[in-house]
Amino acid sequence: MTAMTALTVLSAEAPSLVQSVDWLAIAPVVITAAVGLVVLVADLFAAERHKPVLGWISVAGLAAATATLLPLRAGDRATFCLTGDPAACSYVADRFTLVIQFLVLAGALVTALVSVTAVRDTRMPAGEYWFLLLSSAAGAALLPASRDLATLIVALEVASLPAFALVGMRRGDRLSSEAALKFFLSSVTATAVSLMGVSFVYAATGSLHLTQVADRLEDVPGQLDTLAMVGVALTLVGFAFKTAAVPFHFWVPDTYVGAPLPIAGYLSVVGKAVGFTGLILVTVIAFPAYSDIWGPALAVLAALTMTLGNAAALRQSPDRPNSAVRLLAWSSVGQAGYLLVPIAAAAYSGREQIGSTVAYALMYAAVNLGAFAVAALVARTKPLHRISDYRGLYAERPLAALSLGFFLLCLAGLPPGIIGLFAKVTVFRSAVDAGLGWLAVVMAINVVIALYYYLRWTALLFRTPEGAQTRTRAPWPVAAAVIVTAITAVVLSGAPEIILRVTSGSLFAQ
Repeated sequence: MTAMTALTVLSAEAPSLVQSVDWLAIAPVVITAAVGLVVLVADLFAAERHKPVLGWISVAGLAAATATLLPLRAGDRATFCLTGDPAACSYVADRFTLVIQFLVLAGALVTALVSVTAVRDTRMPAGEYWFLLLSSAAGAALLPASRDLATLIVALEVASLPAFALVGMRRGDRLSSEAALKFFLSSVTATAVSLMGVSFVYAATGSLHLTQVADRLEDVPGQLDTLAMVGVALTLVGFAFKTAAVPFHFWVPDTYVGAPLPIAGYLSVVGKAVGFTGLILVTVIAFPAYSDIWGPALAVLAALTMTLGNAAALRQSPDRPNSAVRLLAWSSVGQAGYLLVPIAAAAYSGREQIGSTVAYALMYAAVNLGAFAVAALVARTKPLHRISDYRGLYAERPLAALSLGFFLLCLAGLPPGIIGLFAKVTVFRSAVDAGLGWLAVVMAINVVIALYYYLRWTALLFRTPEGAQTRTRAPWPVAAAVIVTAITAVVLSGAPEIILRVTSGSLFAQ
């Protein structure tokens, strides 16, 4: 009886190791993953004529996952926390998480709409395609909520590994297979380097939770300081690769050209969001103690990335096959440079600067996905993806031409694309506020350089067409994707304060 009593007392005093799971907080990720599994199983039993239904199930699942963000809008939930330290959680649904999850899921939803027709027309295996897209979207949605290095790396790979297969989905296409192989090999190498960095950080701090890592890096023993610095540098490499920052950008043009067009758009927005989200989390939350190292490094990367991306986009020949996709690819590299600026600024003037990156990412997501949706529409009759194929598009498809012109003006930062101008001014101000005047000057020069190729393409849309025009009916899912992105861009241009309200202040749970 005495032993039993002692055991009862010890049990009462010991902290419980059983955690309650906040299912509402993780609902966006769980729903996306669950629908992916449903699609995979349904593909085994569905007759070939019923395979298009799988696409609509995926669209409905992504819409439902996006809708579950509404009850989470307070941004005050967390789960999978340490019993001994409730502030150290593996999953946090704060404002930063919700905004990025909205970007990811809404971007995947637009990609799915464009893909419905593409999967049918190119005869790609429907079940595999939709399962891989949903799996990648689930990983991308998990990443912004991840608050320990292990979950962060797992989410990064869950978002990336299906993307390799999606890029190579056009079986028998040499460009597609080559693009998938390049993407896979370079990404795996970057991930291996990043994992080595995580192991060094863990060895120096004894923790994987970002908040605990931040606290312990403030007071690293002298003999472990070099190990910690090397770990921080190596960890950043993997996320720099995902952002397509120079010199980790070399996979982008060939991958975009070889991938199915909807997947190229997905990688340009959701894939980029994955990289920037991870980079933000490890820098401003986990590694603020080493801001004097990663701050200058990211500033230099930002300058190199925007300069090389815009210079390469400037060199694209309008008559070269795939020149339209290559221009968008190099443009996305240049845009990545702008997105890096506020992250570098956060090293000098606080994490509030991150809101500028998030604001720019929201603008970029809407207009870039819209541009790829129009490209998918034009490719139905002109599959060479040349910029010259867009000559006289206004005479053939007025709404598509007006939409693409508006998207390009937004990317250039010119009226009436006010949201693009607003986003660039926000990023420019973050550099100035942080004392990075030289970076602001480099950005201004690059914005002027980018005007040339954006305006050249825009002007081409309204020139007199050459030869007879082929008129075909636009598939309504693709048309819907163009319309949704165009309306979003127009609304945000009319009321840019919407984005400012969402991204201002502290985005992270205190």
